Amino acid sequence: MKGIVFTEFLELVEDKFGLEMVDNIISSSNLESNGIYTAVGTYSFSEMLQLLEHLSKNTGISIDNLLLVYAEHFFSVIENSYPGLLATYKDPIEMISSIENHIHVEVRKIYPDAELPTFEVIEKTDNNLIMVYKSSRAMHHFGLGLMNKTFEHFNSTATIELEKIKEDGTEVRFVINKN
Repeated sequence: MKGIVFTEFLELVEDKFGLEMVDNIISSSNLESNGIYTAVGTYSFSEMLQLLEHLSKNTGISIDNLLLVYAEHFFSVIENSYPGLLATYKDPIEMISSIENHIHVEVRKIYPDAELPTFEVIEKTDNNLIMVYKSSRAMHHFGLGLMNKTFEHFNSTATIELEKIKEDGTEVRFVINKN
């Protein structure tokens, strides 16, 4: 997993819960990196899981809800760092449906060894989208949070339902209905 995911996560934890919480979740975890991350480095997903588990335990917030909040933070990083990417799109359905064929292509240019989930478009109309998320990492709520922020970015709303195809969350169907 790319280091930017870790550095931004720890920045969010510091902003929301304080530096003491950052120190607490790092010291409570058994991290090969010792909690020292660079944005361009690559680190084990198990480290992110440990950080999330310890933050959840210390705050009483579920991992899924932590991932939703983190996705909102991460979307602002995308807005600030890559405004041209977002400006390419005029509609949230169009942007979300292009994750696999455009956005992930651009991400791989910056981070060639990034291990990204796949998003298969099953059905798409102007106001509806059905996609299947597949990943070895069950971070579908991170994806859900990014989708929510995408609609907000376009001053639009939607109902987004997720249905676990695999119980462990490594394969999820998103059904998106634009309001």
